[in-house]
Amino acid sequence: MAISEKNAAASSALSTKEGAPWWRQAVVYQIYPRSFADGNGDGIGDLKGILSRVDYLDRLGIDAVWLSPFYPSALADGGYDVADYRDVDPRLGSLEDFDDMLAALHARGIKVVIDIVPNHTSDLHHWFQEALKSEPGSSARGRYIFREGKGPDGSEPPTDWISEFGGPAWTRVADGQWYLHSFAPEQPDLDWSKREVRDEFLDILRFWSDRGVDGFRIDVAHGLAKDLTEPLPNNAEIALLPRDKGVHPLFDRDEVQEIYAEWRELFNQYDPPRSAVAEAWVEPTRVPRYANQNSLGQAFNFDLLEADFDAPSFRRIVDHHLKMARESQSSSTWVLSNHDVVRHPTRYGLPNPPRSGWRPDVKHGSQWLLSGGVSPELQRDQGLRRAHAATLFALGLPGSMYIYNGEELGLHEVAEIPEEQRQDPTFFRTNKAEIGRDGCRVPLPWVAEAPGFGFGEGTATPHLPQPEWFAESAVDVEEADPDSTLHLYRKALHLRRELQGAEELEWIPTDNPKVLHYRRPGGWEVVANFGVEPVEIGGAQVLLASQPVVEGMLPGEATAWLKVE
Repeated sequence: MAISEKNAAASSALSTKEGAPWWRQAVVYQIYPRSFADGNGDGIGDLKGILSRVDYLDRLGIDAVWLSPFYPSALADGGYDVADYRDVDPRLGSLEDFDDMLAALHARGIKVVIDIVPNHTSDLHHWFQEALKSEPGSSARGRYIFREGKGPDGSEPPTDWISEFGGPAWTRVADGQWYLHSFAPEQPDLDWSKREVRDEFLDILRFWSDRGVDGFRIDVAHGLAKDLTEPLPNNAEIALLPRDKGVHPLFDRDEVQEIYAEWRELFNQYDPPRSAVAEAWVEPTRVPRYANQNSLGQAFNFDLLEADFDAPSFRRIVDHHLKMARESQSSSTWVLSNHDVVRHPTRYGLPNPPRSGWRPDVKHGSQWLLSGGVSPELQRDQGLRRAHAATLFALGLPGSMYIYNGEELGLHEVAEIPEEQRQDPTFFRTNKAEIGRDGCRVPLPWVAEAPGFGFGEGTATPHLPQPEWFAESAVDVEEADPDSTLHLYRKALHLRRELQGAEELEWIPTDNPKVLHYRRPGGWEVVANFGVEPVEIGGAQVLLASQPVVEGMLPGEATAWLKVE
């Protein structure tokens, strides 16, 4: 496979330009390994599959990839139940395969970020298996959060807490004690007050850093520190506590930063320092605590992901997060889709879009059932048109951009998955009331006329069913169409790298409340029309547009990048 010198040189320049860390304005491509590409034909995506598509990633123009978990796992939660943090799931490959993939990406100037899941392990992890075999009060149990139950025989859980996936947050073991799991029962929470737990994860981070990994995405970064002082509060008492003071018993406690200060000390021992980005669902004013240089260094901003396609909302979100970035001396992150949410072309094509990834979005025939009732048929073309506009708007902003595998193909959410083929624990733990996140995790289509749309070699059935309409968005189809979403992303990512300068933004006033216009250093301007009527943008040179600009008129639901002398 030929190395793209242009890509490698550009990535190197990004790492050293003005001494800025590589991640500050990087485009990071999230790969959900089981659904990206299948290298051995068993229907499950793997590391060899990723290796086989390195040239594709290089041509796309990304700066880094982020790999969702690839560790040994029973897949109780899509790989976020980790049984061994220093190995690769045999279904996905081996450590040697990981090294080969890492080397191939690095040869093209592409950084590699991996997921770390520190809030909980799998119940198959050797620590938890040892805990089950040990006595109550033992050091083995002390690594997790075990408690006696309530009631005369201890048969009631210690509290009435509900897990994030629905159902009780406590599960009872054979000797009568209960353990806490903020998510599925197969994901027991660790006790981060224990030095042994902290040292173990420092060693895990060192293991992967020594192997050449460039950075880490920290799952549930706000959940590690907990106050479990007896008596434990009930749900009603917790609901009355403020979420912006660092005193919640389970999430975003101030002392979690003591953990990340140790991590930062470790990261800074490497040259260049290893990066980290927090998945921290916290109050906006608390985000800088995770994004500052003494902590993880960057934190996800999910507000655009949850916003309607609306100019005032986008403007408010951008202003707020640029302010937060200045406070933390970090850079903001912009995200429109990921493995936990309904894909943004579908969100933008529904009249009452779902607000998060696993709320009801079940398709019944040609209609979608949402929490508000049955909606009209998804407006696929409008959703994709808005998605293109939102993507160009976000890619123009200062900071880093995270894109999710398949969004460069304009994929919609897949709703037509039979119940018996669903995998997300949310679907089962809510008794099917919440449909789950499988719809954004369906294996990608690579070749329109091949079995499984070319996801893997041979005829093995992909692990989640692909709809027939995937054919129109297969990579080979979009490669042949210069007006495809794939070509739009490629043009945007390569042009962004050429235009990117200082992390500055200046709003340009408009007389239309449905239009946002901003300027970046070097005479690069971005105009986004959130309305449906065309607007005049004058005679500036159009560098790129999500829809054709004719005689100086930007169509509705479109964004253009302009060069202004």
